[in-house]
Amino acid sequence: MKSYLQTLRTEVRPTLRLALPLVLAELGWMSMTIVDTMMVGRLPNSAVAMGAVSLGSGIFMVLALFGEGLLLGLDTLVAQAFGAGKREDCHRSLINGVYLSIALTPFLAAPVWLMERFLTAIRVDASVLSQTIPYTKALTVGLFPLLLYFAVRRCLQAMNMVRPVAFALVTANIINAVFNWILIYGKWGAPAMGTVGSGWSTAIARVYMAGVLIAYLFWYDRKHRTELLKTPVDIDLRRIKQLIALGIPAAMQFTLESGVFATVTALIARLGAIPLATHQIALNTVAFTYMVPLGIASAAAVRVGQALGRRDPRGASAAGGTAIFVGAAFMTLAGIVLVSVPRWIARIYTADELVIRSTAALLAAGAAFQLFDGIQSVATGALRGAGDTRTPMLCHFTAYWIIGLPLGAWLCFRRGWGALGLWIGLSLALILIGIVLLVVWRRKVRHLMEVQPL
Repeated sequence: MKSYLQTLRTEVRPTLRLALPLVLAELGWMSMTIVDTMMVGRLPNSAVAMGAVSLGSGIFMVLALFGEGLLLGLDTLVAQAFGAGKREDCHRSLINGVYLSIALTPFLAAPVWLMERFLTAIRVDASVLSQTIPYTKALTVGLFPLLLYFAVRRCLQAMNMVRPVAFALVTANIINAVFNWILIYGKWGAPAMGTVGSGWSTAIARVYMAGVLIAYLFWYDRKHRTELLKTPVDIDLRRIKQLIALGIPAAMQFTLESGVFATVTALIARLGAIPLATHQIALNTVAFTYMVPLGIASAAAVRVGQALGRRDPRGASAAGGTAIFVGAAFMTLAGIVLVSVPRWIARIYTADELVIRSTAALLAAGAAFQLFDGIQSVATGALRGAGDTRTPMLCHFTAYWIIGLPLGAWLCFRRGWGALGLWIGLSLALILIGIVLLVVWRRKVRHLMEVQPL
């Protein structure tokens, strides 16, 4: 116990130094969706507008996060190369990550133009559907800049350059809010575009995010003479295959996770605009708290990867274990907040009393899985730093799609529990994932000690 506390004291400071800007970046990422929802929530028939943003952004994020997942191999390759002092190798991985982003864009954009038929087939409320389609198409304009941002960000943070990532997302929120105000409500002579205007403003903000990180990368190269511009720009198929091999399980995990929430959103859309708006408020809230352990998970991936790059398995174990503890501690506090002030949280989004009353039950279900969501998120990052992206994928598939979603659908439609039934299924899935991945990480640590003894 004493040695564990000593390890925490030693590791917490460097973990937080790397994690805090990444947490700020993740919060900035989620804040865009929250601001979009709040601003369209002031439109006439706010429940329909919020429902359209919920459904459209959920579908878009399934596609975008698949792309991000494929690029997560950069965490492993760049962090381990940086830990070994191989700067050019970091740059080569980034360049080929950009090539991969270009190739991914048309494949990920194509399903958006086919989704109307799917949503009609599952009987989504017609008033919600009429706003969802143009909103999602507007979001898709920003898809390539978003993938480019993902690639550059993974490289920068794996080389310990995290402040520009936080700066890009915080300032992008200002860009998004200003254009939301102009395009949603028709200010400064612009047409009042409603929910579609929100989609365009988010796309504009994502172009800005990518531009900021690329500009910083070139500025840093010029100032510190890292010879980025001298890096060969030929396509390295072997490296791209490495990225895909590492990224496919992570992409599948992201798709399974975001996909189950998008599926739940689509199922709740069958219940009408009020349940869908309630679901969106609760989902935004738990997604916002999730951004903190997600930022810590990125720090864990970097620190574990760098430790293994310098052949320090004990350092990797300490970095991963400390990050998991910090993530779990924060999410425990978040769960307490969710059950303490649910009506106050709902009022941030809407003045509709029916929506406010319906939100409390979903937030209680969300509070139940906060601790385990923190554990599973950071453990996934630590495992990624160690090169294991397959195990989290299998856990998410089994818990979400084999157990949680079928149970939730049964409670919702067969038992008549509505949206709460689906949220109970999700809660059970996340509890299971958290427990399993914590056990897997501990086993991974023991294996690393055996393979790379000090």
